[in-house]
Amino acid sequence: MTPTAPRSILLLNGPNLNLLGTREPEIYGSDTLADVEALARTTAAAHQLELQALQSNHEGVLIDAIHAARGTAAGIVINPGAFTHTSVAIADALAGVALPVIEVHISNVHKREAFRHHSYVSPVAASIVIGAGINGYRLAIEQLAWLLPEA
Repeated sequence: MTPTAPRSILLLNGPNLNLLGTREPEIYGSDTLADVEALARTTAAAHQLELQALQSNHEGVLIDAIHAARGTAAGIVINPGAFTHTSVAIADALAGVALPVIEVHISNVHKREAFRHHSYVSPVAASIVIGAGINGYRLAIEQLAWLLPEA
């Protein structure tokens, strides 16, 4: 019997998350995007999942990646950054690919400015992890792995 190829998940990070480690460390901590991706890869590998990671400051790039995931990924973990509060297009793309989605935010958005309390992504997400720092990415991948059918 041939071993099953590893399943793949897509990790998307939206605008300004490339600045992790230097951007407002009192809110986002000192870990970098590379730290986030390393933690995510380790967590995914523990569940026999491959991880594809992309960060973009451009909405269309994220939407194109979501569309491409339809044929290549078992699920999506997304920190949409500021697009959380503004992008119907990202929400529509996530709904359109019909994959399980876990929304993640490093900070507790509900303890911040009122405009950050609304998410267009949350209604299409299977689960949401908020305010756990970069550990939220580990929790999100654990939850996604739990939701996925056995290979």
